[in-house]
Parts: sequence; structure tokens; C-alpha cells
Amino acid sequence: MVSNKQRRQNAQRHLQRQLERRAAQQRRRRRNVLIGVTVAAVVVVVGAALLVTGLGGDDDSSTASASSSAATSAPAAPTPGPGAERAGQTTTAGACTYTYDAQGSSGTFAVDAPTGDLPTGTQAETISTSAGDIGITLDYTGPGACAADSFATLASQSFFDSTLCHRLTTSDGLKVLQCGDPSATGSGGPGYSFPTAVAGSETYGRGVLAMANAGDGTDGSQFFLVYGDSQLDPAYTVFGTIDEAGLGVLDQVAALGTADGSQDGQPATAVTIAGVTPAG
Repeated sequence: MVSNKQRRQNAQRHLQRQLERRAAQQRRRRRNVLIGVTVAAVVVVVGAALLVTGLGGDDDSSTASASSSAATSAPAAPTPGPGAERAGQTTTAGACTYTYDAQGSSGTFAVDAPTGDLPTGTQAETISTSAGDIGITLDYTGPGACAADSFATLASQSFFDSTLCHRLTTSDGLKVLQCGDPSATGSGGPGYSFPTAVAGSETYGRGVLAMANAGDGTDGSQFFLVYGDSQLDPAYTVFGTIDEAGLGVLDQVAALGTADGSQDGQPATAVTIAGVTPAG
């Protein structure tokens, strides 16, 4: 026979268990709300970051490679390339100044920046590629004289030999083939940089040859060949032009599109530069 005292004790224990279950449920609800708020905040932050990335400049090239999702540790610093020991040193050619960096050459050997007198006038060159010859004219008469001298100096040292043109864009507002990086990553260079030279009125129509960069003052060895009118801010040094035969080669490359079918990626058929030599 259960006594009244035992019934009260059982009732109290039952009530205590109910209170504990309710407390646990409330804790779970609070935790779930907190998790929901945190996830929402992360989504907002990530969304904002993606928007900023989408509005960024061409490089980035750079850009896409930084979007990996489950990074657990900071990436190791890249191994400096040949010539990195000259970091901070400068050379001059006329009024042009070239500054060596700690990255060094992205090729297999160190290269020298221009020195001495700056050439004058124009110079015809031929970029021999696996897709065909692309004739260009370097212009030493305008703001891009330093870039033209750097390009010719690198070419004379075989810096561009056996390198891939790593980027093709085919959108309505950007139609270029980008080359000049031996690492084919979009982040390589010759181991030195020089100031971006723009007048502020530059346009990038079909036939323009210009320097790629990762921001003002970071011109190096990467360049782009414009095969269709491109809507770009005047932030890229124009240093020459492309001839009609060369534009025909670029048209053929562009017609094949990119390897992944996007509007910005590696050319579907690899374009390898065999060398760059003076024409004639």
C-alpha cells in the first residue's frame, strides 16, 4: 500500500523530471536559435565577400584560386625564384626605373631588367606561337616606352620561350589573350616591376597590346593582346599594337573558347610561345 507521503515524493520526482526536461528543451531551443543566427551572419559575410570579389579587376585571376572552402592552415610562402637575392635593387634605362623583388623570376633562370639608353621610335617584333605568328609593334614614343623596353629586353633573354598563354577571355566586355607568365598561374613575373604608365585616356580596342598588372605600379612581364574591343578602365600600360595577321591568329584561338567552357580561363587549345624575335 503506497502511503500519501510516498505519493507526494513520487509526484515531486515526476515534477522535477518534467522541469528538467523543459529546461533541457529550452537550452536546445536557445542553442538552435544561436546556431541559426551565426549561420545567417556567416552567409551574409560570405555573400558580401563574393560580391566584392565579383566586382574586382581582371586579376585575378587571382581571385578564383583564393576561394577554396575548407582551408585549415595558412598556405606556405612560395619559394623565391632565381634572382630573388637582388630584392630592392634597381636599374634604370633612360627615365625608366625597374625594381627587383623578393619573388624572383618565375622562370627557370634569372633575368635582367633594362639598363642604358631607352630606344626611340617603334620596333616590329614577332611572337611565334603554337597557334601561329603574331606580329606586334612596340611603341617607344608614348607613355608605354618603359614597358616596351622591358618586353624587348625579356624577349632578348628568351624569358618568354616555351611559356603558355594562360588566360583567354571571351565575354562581350573583355576579349583578350594574356601571356608572359612562365608559371602559367597568373601570379608570376620576371623578378622585377616598374610603374604603370597611363595618361588616363587609354582605351583597349581591337589590336592593342598592353601590360597586365595586379594594381598600379606592379607591371612586370605579363601582357595581354586585345582581339576585340574591351571595356577596361585606363589602368593598364599600352605599349604597342598587333598586326592584322596576328589578330587573325587570335581570332582562331578565341573561336575555340576556353578549356572549361567559361568566358575566362585557359584556352581550349594550349597556346605556347616559342619565342619573340625582332621582325625583318
